[in-house]
Amino acid sequence: MKFKSIVAILVLVAATTLYGQNKKYFDTPFGGGGGYTPGWYFPNLESLNKELTSIGLPKLSESGFYSSGGAGFIYIGFVDYLRIGGMGFGSSASETSARDVNGFTKEVMYNLSGGGVTMEYSLPFIRNIAVSTGFVFGGGSIGIDVYNNNGNFSWDNIWDDVQNTSAQNVKHSLSKSFFIFAPTLNVDIPLYRFVSFRIGAGYQITFGGDWKADNDKDISNVPSDLNGNTFFLQSGIFIGFFSF
Repeated sequence: MKFKSIVAILVLVAATTLYGQNKKYFDTPFGGGGGYTPGWYFPNLESLNKELTSIGLPKLSESGFYSSGGAGFIYIGFVDYLRIGGMGFGSSASETSARDVNGFTKEVMYNLSGGGVTMEYSLPFIRNIAVSTGFVFGGGSIGIDVYNNNGNFSWDNIWDDVQNTSAQNVKHSLSKSFFIFAPTLNVDIPLYRFVSFRIGAGYQITFGGDWKADNDKDISNVPSDLNGNTFFLQSGIFIGFFSF
């Protein structure tokens, strides 16, 4: 009888403790995780497309293009509703011409990538899902590669072209690195506590950095609207533990 009483007391204490912990930790969001975050970016490509048209290439899509990336976050606990994390993404688009009478094709490739630290605040008056506003601060880059060749290369020809001022093969690589500040709004919807789905949006603002060509040489007269500023949409699937 005494043993049963002790067991009953222990069960009661454990239940009370668990209830207290649930109340303490579930009053505000906690947990975190990481996952895959596909997105859609809408950079201004008007100036670049003008040049593509002039050399006989189709325009790159001005309706945006797909990006692939990852992100993660964790609620820090000592500041209610605040979570920190990180994200990264990469996207590209290209256009290629048909072969001309000499067997040459032109190709232009555009790349946009970036990543940084995220800080978000989940709105306290919305429960069961997380509606979070915040920002990304980090860095990124734009790359533009321009090609014109017939696709026939050999080790010897590479070095011959270096000495041949009339060589027809063309390859130029343009790049710019910059800082990123991007206000964001994300909605995270948990599934069974361990999986969460995301939809979100933001606007990427870039600053700093200079355009470089080929082997890190300065280049002038690059249009100012090729700057990486862009609205973006984001989705995602996260694995972890989520209590919103």
